[in-house]
Amino acid sequence: MKRVTYKYKNSHLEAYFWLIALVSLALSSPDEATHYTLCIFKNLGFNFCPGCGLGHSITYLFHGRLLDAWQAHPLAPIAVVVLLYRSFKILRKDINFTT
Repeated sequence: MKRVTYKYKNSHLEAYFWLIALVSLALSSPDEATHYTLCIFKNLGFNFCPGCGLGHSITYLFHGRLLDAWQAHPLAPIAVVVLLYRSFKILRKDINFTT
């Protein structure tokens, strides 16, 4: 039986941030209207924001709506892969599998 050990470091906070962000996008509904946003473009009255489009696209992607994801922002699959790779790269040195 393999045993997994993990040693926490403050440098892992970036990986936690990205993983929590991806999980929250996966659990959110892309069709619900939001009441408040932190987006500076939306708060200034602009209708288009590349960051919001990416967030919506990732949410659509996790819900299996590939066409909607592509229309919202075509780089969502690449962004998900990059964020998962970055998180894995940060955490892999401190996760050990022993027998």
